[in-house]
Amino acid sequence: MEEFEQGALRRVAGVEAEMASARQAARATFRKTRRVNLRVTERDFDLALARAREEGMPYQTLLSSVIHEYLSGRLTERR
Repeated sequence: MEEFEQGALRRVAGVEAEMASARQAARATFRKTRRVNLRVTERDFDLALARAREEGMPYQTLLSSVIHEYLSGRLTERR
């Protein structure tokens, strides 16, 4: 952190293109097209709300991300 604050860090070559690609992927991933009403237990809601706060995002975004990751096969059940 000290190096950052002192301005001693330099950008990696090609970082702008990488950041633009990541932004575009994020926009496409979280583009809202349908509204869904979902009932969850109070306990699950509280856990989602706490985790979202830890991650610094709205709980709706967290839940949407979890659903997306699971349905795309990148999040699997523990057995």
